[in-house]
Amino acid sequence: MSDLDLLTQSLARNVKRWRTERGFTLDALAARAGVSRGMLIQIEQARTNPSIGTVVKIGDALGISVTTLLDYEQGPKVRIVAPEQAVRLWHTEAGSYNRLLAGTEAPGPVEMWDWRLMPGESSPSEPHPVGTVELVHVTAGDLTLTVDGVAHLVPTGASATFEASTEHTYSNEGDVPMEMVMAVSVPPVR
Repeated sequence: MSDLDLLTQSLARNVKRWRTERGFTLDALAARAGVSRGMLIQIEQARTNPSIGTVVKIGDALGISVTTLLDYEQGPKVRIVAPEQAVRLWHTEAGSYNRLLAGTEAPGPVEMWDWRLMPGESSPSEPHPVGTVELVHVTAGDLTLTVDGVAHLVPTGASATFEASTEHTYSNEGDVPMEMVMAVSVPPVR
């Protein structure tokens, strides 16, 4: 079984498991996540490989991390994620990418990401649920972080934190690759 097949099967099993655990019908989850009922059915039947945006919306609606949705093992209290197990969810031909390094549920989802943006590239993000906080630490290049229409320069070695319940964009307006580590904390679903 390929890595993609494994992820598709895990996503199917975990969406259904967490939807049932939360007591959501397909229609209720579709409405909360802003995705179609048909898409959820295809995901739960492992018949589609949805975009990262769709997976994030479903995770946010369920109050769990992308890591948990894609997890194919329920492991012990300590979980080591080998470099080759990090999941690359987005990339461009120019070499930009993000990788989900690790995640946990405590008390809400917490995710850690590795990002690279090549010069001139950017990645927009839709608003996350109210209470979501993102922390970024730039390890190379300069990040232009635009939150709610206001651009902020985050240079190499600097960190930033922001409430991510509004539109935000990560951009590299420099002439060298920008690399950062990002943590996302989502409040638990009540």
